[in-house]
Amino acid sequence: MDAPKSLLDTIRSPADLRELDRAQLERLAGEVRERITQVVADRGGHLASSLGVVELTIALHRVFDFSRDRLVFDVGHQCYPHKLLTGRNEAFDTLRTRGGISGFPNPKESPYDVFIAGHASTAISTALGLACAAGPGGPRAVALVGDGAIAGGMAFEAMNSAGHMGADVLVVLNDNEMSISKTVGGMSRYLARLRTDPIYNDLRKEASALSERVPLFGAIGRRVFEAVRHTLAPGGVFEALGFRYFGPVDGHDLGELETILQQVKGLTGPVLVHVLTRKGEGHAPAVADPTSYHSPSSARVAADVGRPSPVPKKVTYTDVASETILRLGGGDDRIVSITAAMPEGTGLVRCACAWPDRCFDVGICEGHAVTFAAGLARGGKLPIVAIYSTFLQRAVDSVFHDVCLQETIPMVLCIDRAGVVGSDGPTHHGVFDIAMLRAIPNLTLCAPRDGDELAAMIEWAAGAGGPVAVRYPRAPVPAPLASRSPRAPIERGGAEKLIEGTDVAIVAYGASVKEAHAAAGELGKDGVTPTVVNARFAKPIDAGLFGALFETHRHVVTVEEGAIAGGFGAAVLEGAAAHGWDATKATVLGVPDRFVAQGTRQEQLAECGIDAAAIAAKIRDLVGR
Repeated sequence: MDAPKSLLDTIRSPADLRELDRAQLERLAGEVRERITQVVADRGGHLASSLGVVELTIALHRVFDFSRDRLVFDVGHQCYPHKLLTGRNEAFDTLRTRGGISGFPNPKESPYDVFIAGHASTAISTALGLACAAGPGGPRAVALVGDGAIAGGMAFEAMNSAGHMGADVLVVLNDNEMSISKTVGGMSRYLARLRTDPIYNDLRKEASALSERVPLFGAIGRRVFEAVRHTLAPGGVFEALGFRYFGPVDGHDLGELETILQQVKGLTGPVLVHVLTRKGEGHAPAVADPTSYHSPSSARVAADVGRPSPVPKKVTYTDVASETILRLGGGDDRIVSITAAMPEGTGLVRCACAWPDRCFDVGICEGHAVTFAAGLARGGKLPIVAIYSTFLQRAVDSVFHDVCLQETIPMVLCIDRAGVVGSDGPTHHGVFDIAMLRAIPNLTLCAPRDGDELAAMIEWAAGAGGPVAVRYPRAPVPAPLASRSPRAPIERGGAEKLIEGTDVAIVAYGASVKEAHAAAGELGKDGVTPTVVNARFAKPIDAGLFGALFETHRHVVTVEEGAIAGGFGAAVLEGAAAHGWDATKATVLGVPDRFVAQGTRQEQLAECGIDAAAIAAKIRDLVGR
C-alpha cells in the first residue's frame, strides 16, 4: 500500500484530529482548502462558504465528540470541511454528481450528519429539539449558524424558545458579514458593532488576562465584569433572549477557537459563541469577491488554479427576467423589485444599481418579502418579487393570507429555479410550487416556453391587475421552436398550439415544451405526428382547447417539470372531471412522488421520464409502435 500523501489522507474520523499538534493542524487546514478547491474546479459547488469555516470545523471536531454530540448545520453549504474530516475524503471527488456525495449534509452518508439542510434559519430549532430530547447531561447539541441565517424569523423564534426553556444548546455564530450576498438589515449592523467595538473588546481581553494573573479576581470580579459588559451592551440581543454570549472570536485562530469552545463546553443553558471568519479564506479570488464565489462554476475555479476550461456564457431565463424587469421599471416608477438575500442569483442586482430606491433586499426572510410587497402594492406600488422556487415554499402562507386573500393586490412573483436544478439536488429542486400555489384563489399561474415568452409573460403579468406567478427554470433559454404559426399573444388562461397532429396530443407546461417539441420530432421518424400544445397557464387552464383535444385525439399526454401530485396534469384531470372529458385518454408525466437526487439537469429529466427520449418512448407505448 502506498504511503499517505498528505495529513488529510490519514484522517479517517474526527478522533484522528486529537492526535495532531498545532503545526500539523495548520498544515491540515491548508490541505483541506486545497482539496475543496480542486474538487470544486472539477464539479462546481459552494466554495467560499466552505473555505471560510475550515479552522472552525477542525476546532469543533477536536473539542466535541460528534459521534455522541450533535452538530447541526444551518443551510449546510459550508459542510465540505466537515465531510472531509468525517471519513468522506476518498469519495469527495464524486461531490454533487449522480450517485455521489451530496453538497449538503445527508444522514444517509454519515452518522455525523444529523439533518439534511439546504434552507436557512433552521438549525437552532432542530438543535433545541435534540437538546430537549437528550435532557440534562445528555449529548450536547451544537448549531452552526451564519450571520445571514440568524437574522431569519425562525432563528429568532428558536432562540426565544431556547432562552425560555433554558435548554443546553450551543449556537456557534459564523459571522463573515455575508449570506450569499452582503448581509443586510438591523442584525447585520448590530453584529458589525460587536465586531468593531474597541471598548468592549479591550475590556474582554483585560478581564481574561486579569483572571489569569489574579486568581482571587474570582466571583466578585466576574460579577463586576458582567455588570460592565451589560452596560456596554455587547451581545445584548442574545442575552435578552436568554443566551450567554461569548466573543467575538477569531475564526481562523485554532488556539483561540479551541480555548473558547473548551470554556463553554461544560456550561449549562443556552450559549452563543460569536466567531469571525472570512468567506473564501485561502483562495484570494474568493476573498476578494465572496458573492461570486459562493457557488462558482467549475470552469471559473479551474481557471483560478491553472486549468483553463473556457465555457461560453449562455443567456439564461434569469438573465431575461432581469432584463425585462429592468426595462419595465425604467418606464414605470411604480415598479419596485424585492429579493430575499439573492440579488445576484435572481438578477435583481441590476435593478439595485439602476434604481436603488426601488429595489429592496430584505435578507433571508421570504415570507416577509412577500408580505412587505403586499404592503407596497396596497400603497400604490407595483411589486415584482423574485424568489427561488425552493425558497418560495417558506412564503406560501404570505402568498395566501397577505396577497390572494386581499383579492386586489397587484403583484408579480418571479419564481426562479423552478423545476429540477441539477447538482444542488433535493434541497433546491423547485418542483412543488405549482401544487402549492394552484389551490390558492385569485392567483394566476403561468410558465413560458422560451426567453421571448418569459419577457412577454412578465410584461403581461405586470399589467394583469392581480397576483400572477411566473415560473422558469435554472437553464439557458432554448432556441426558438420551429412553428408554422406566429407566436400567439399572452391572454389569461390561453394555450398555444405549436404543431397540428393526430392521434396523440402532447400538452406541455413551461420548460417542458422544449422536450415535448423534440419528442414530436423523434416520433415523426416513426410515422407518428402528435399535436403539441404550449399550455402557458396552469391556472386557469385553457378548457376550450383542452376539451377539443380530448374530443379529437385518442391520447392526451401532459408534461411538466414539477410534482405530479397536485400539479399541471392534475389540473387537466380536474378539468376532465368538471367538463366531462374522457379522462381515460389522459397520461400525466412529471416529477414522481419522491425526492430526486443530485446530478445534471438532463440526468434528472431522464430519471423523471420527462426528457424528449422518455416522452417519445411513452407515446410509442401508447400507440403500440
